Amino acid sequence: MIYKNILQIDDDSDDCELFLEAVEAISSAKYTAIYNSVEALQKLIHQEIVPDVIFLDLNMPIMSGLEFLTEIKKEEKLKEIPVIIFSTSQLDDIIREAKEHGAEDFISKPNNFNDLKKILSRYLFSS
Repeated sequence: MIYKNILQIDDDSDDCELFLEAVEAISSAKYTAIYNSVEALQKLIHQEIVPDVIFLDLNMPIMSGLEFLTEIKKEEKLKEIPVIIFSTSQLDDIIREAKEHGAEDFISKPNNFNDLKKILSRYLFSS
C-alpha cells in the first residue's frame, strides 16, 4: 500500500526529525509528528488529524505503543487505519505481540539515513 498522509507517533523528536527528512527526500506525502501518544489518540478520536497510516514507536512514556495500538483498534472510526510499528525493539516476542494487537507491519529503526529512505520508499507516495 502507498500512503500520502502520514502520522508518526514517537516521543523522540530527533527520530521524528530524521523521519521527516527521509519522507521529504523521497516523497510528497503529508507528514505530521506527535510526541505524546495520549495526545495523538485524542486528536485521532476527535478527527483533528486523519492519516492514512500511522508509524508508531513502542517505547513511550504515559501510554506505550502497544497500549495505543490496543486503544485505536477499539475505535470504530480508527481501527482500519494501518499502524506500522517503527521501533528500536527487535525481539520476536514484541514483534509477534504488536501484530497480535493489530499492527500492519514492524520496522526496526535503521542506523543510517539511506536505509531509512529505502525502507520508507516501500510505503510512501512519491511525487
